[in-house]
Amino acid sequence: MDKVYFERDGLELVGHLFTPEGFDEQHLYNAVIVQGSLTSVKEQMAGTYAQKLAGQGFVALAFDYSHYGESAGEPRQLESPAEKLRDLQAAVSFLSQRPYVRAVGMVGICTSAGNAIELGAVEPGLRVLATIAAFLPGPALYNKLYGDDGVATRKARSSASRRKYEKSGELDLVPAYSETDPTAINVGKPGSYDYYLNPSRGNVPTYRNQAALMGLEQFMEFDPISKAARMTAPTLIVHSDGCAFPDEARRLFAELRVEKELVWADGTHYDYYDSQQQVDNAVANVARFFKAHMAPEASEET
Repeated sequence: MDKVYFERDGLELVGHLFTPEGFDEQHLYNAVIVQGSLTSVKEQMAGTYAQKLAGQGFVALAFDYSHYGESAGEPRQLESPAEKLRDLQAAVSFLSQRPYVRAVGMVGICTSAGNAIELGAVEPGLRVLATIAAFLPGPALYNKLYGDDGVATRKARSSASRRKYEKSGELDLVPAYSETDPTAINVGKPGSYDYYLNPSRGNVPTYRNQAALMGLEQFMEFDPISKAARMTAPTLIVHSDGCAFPDEARRLFAELRVEKELVWADGTHYDYYDSQQQVDNAVANVARFFKAHMAPEASEET
């Protein structure tokens, strides 16, 4: 694994590049971008999948989105789907410019599934795409979860926080995941967010369990399924009844107008972050699908 750096609109983005055993820059490889959940960093589920996909023969990039981890971007911990799209486009360009890369795909886990869908709708350089345990937000889903008043209240808090930041530079940070704090972006019952809170799982030293409150409003307007019909890359969806909002995954599949496959497996949402059974099954299906739809694996010299 090598640490790599690339730019997006003058911001430095930092990633980990995983390469197959026996990697040789004189040969050609299929490459894949792997990105993870809301507020996640490259050392969490994205890195887990990237390392395993490198074991399947891919060059795999997991990187910190702008505003997160080691990447630049102020304010910190800001969720901005529009900026994430530009980050991903920069990642496609970065990989496409490597002399040993012949084609680029993407794997989006949880929230990054939606970011991947947006990328697939606008980026002609993306050859193939997969979502794993997708969280696919949208206005209809939030209205169902919180009702009109609840949505309005959350957006008003976020808007007020943005105005505060623009006026004073003071940033409101709230927990991204909590089992006790009602101000958190995501509040769950005990055990719900063990992945993010447990140092033996996803609570790695580089992770901050915080979100900029000012970003919540634009995230609640993020509607990736509405872009599905514009996608051009073949798409694999890996999901289960235990993953987040399975009906939304089925709706995404129905909206796609490209060659597509739905793998309905088992396990809970967080099993797809670090459970060997679910992760290995997802990786096996991604590797199979990507190898079928990307350029043939190359062993010849460039």
